[in-house]
Amino acid sequence: MSALTFNSVSGKSIVNQGFLSNQQTNPSGGITRRGRLARTCVVLSLTVVMAAGFASQSGAGQVEASTAPSYEIIVVAPGETLWSVAAAYGSGDVQGLVNDIREANNLTGFDLQAGQRLRVPLK
Repeated sequence: MSALTFNSVSGKSIVNQGFLSNQQTNPSGGITRRGRLARTCVVLSLTVVMAAGFASQSGAGQVEASTAPSYEIIVVAPGETLWSVAAAYGSGDVQGLVNDIREANNLTGFDLQAGQRLRVPLK
């Protein structure tokens, strides 16, 4: 049951209908602490949903293809050098391929042994 109360103060009439509780309104007319907390939670939730939508549209979750180089394993024949191997398996920059072969096989020098296995990077 709701109560209806009329108060008159200096010619002004104040009506209190009884169905508005202190949890929903503040005597000063603003929203309560619980209302501000609810509003903050709703705004944060919408922000997270929008950020997730933008991230999915921009491709943030996509995984790039592996950029690991592939190798061909060769056996060094008698008399072969790093330069001759690089010239046989590469096209263009032979000196660059010589350096790549040295890095791929952890070679400190330029000498090769017959029967040695080498990993030659394919480009």
